[in-house]
Amino acid sequence: MKYYLRRIVFYLITLWAAISLNFMLPRLMPGDARAIFIDKLMRRGGEITPAMENSIDLVFGTADSSLWEQYLRYWGNLLRGDLGISITKFPAPVTELIAAALPWTLILVGTATVISFILGVALGALAGWKRGTAADAIIPGMTLLQSVPYFWLALIFVAYFAVQFRLFPIIGGYSLRDFPAGPEWSWAFAQSALYHAVLPAITIIIASVGGWVLGMRNMMVSTLSEDYVVTAEAKGLTRGRIFTWYAARNAALPSMAAFGITLGFVVAGSIVMEQVFTYPGIGKLMINAVQDKDYALMQGVFLVITVTVLAANFVMDLIYGLIDPRARNNV
Repeated sequence: MKYYLRRIVFYLITLWAAISLNFMLPRLMPGDARAIFIDKLMRRGGEITPAMENSIDLVFGTADSSLWEQYLRYWGNLLRGDLGISITKFPAPVTELIAAALPWTLILVGTATVISFILGVALGALAGWKRGTAADAIIPGMTLLQSVPYFWLALIFVAYFAVQFRLFPIIGGYSLRDFPAGPEWSWAFAQSALYHAVLPAITIIIASVGGWVLGMRNMMVSTLSEDYVVTAEAKGLTRGRIFTWYAARNAALPSMAAFGITLGFVVAGSIVMEQVFTYPGIGKLMINAVQDKDYALMQGVFLVITVTVLAANFVMDLIYGLIDPRARNNV
């Protein structure tokens, strides 16, 4: 119980600090950030409507209110789910834009990350168990894959499989020609979305599986020399049982912890990958917000990413405490 209470308190404090930092960042900009931002909008020929002014006040604050009042108002809006109005996509609320982009990233990057983890851990465990044999020969190839930048791999795949051989679409999350009105609940749309997701998913899996294989293989080799594995072999247990319950199970613990961190960053998406494929996920939304200096949207995206990273780490800490008693005993 002490372990779980400490984890809960730690993550609550971290969440408060992250949200407070998200509130302060626009206000720490040099000069009068609010006036500079409004001036940029006016130079673009845009009209500042009252709703836009309210959204700007939410991000930068107003001159007639103290920082403490702005901070309390920010928390109040946050608890109501109000993250402001996007300036570049006015009058769309930030929450609606994030809600529209989030499923694309979760389905694509989340599924690809889980597949990469399972495949990498399984191959790494096999390579470590049969070290020095033909199964261990995959390690040089995995090392090469780990060193390849995933955005470069994405560009190569687009050039060959999308442009040259025309096996997959070049950009987008679905066919705009077949669905000009946008996403819909239909089998035809699901097929189109799956077809567009294949190449980005393959890119993520190939670019990330090498790290899981190398990490699991090294931990497997180290675990096989532990006393409890040697004792299990001396007791005459079957090779399959030793592999599953004594070696792989314990060797996978560091990978499980790393997987929790990776899951947290799934919401951030593979930002450059989404940019290469023009995939309509959170990563693409964040890049557009930064390029357009849409501070309300930037704040909302950063906040969602921060909360999901903390939530994923918190859940993995709880699971890690259940599967590894040493983590609880070290408190």
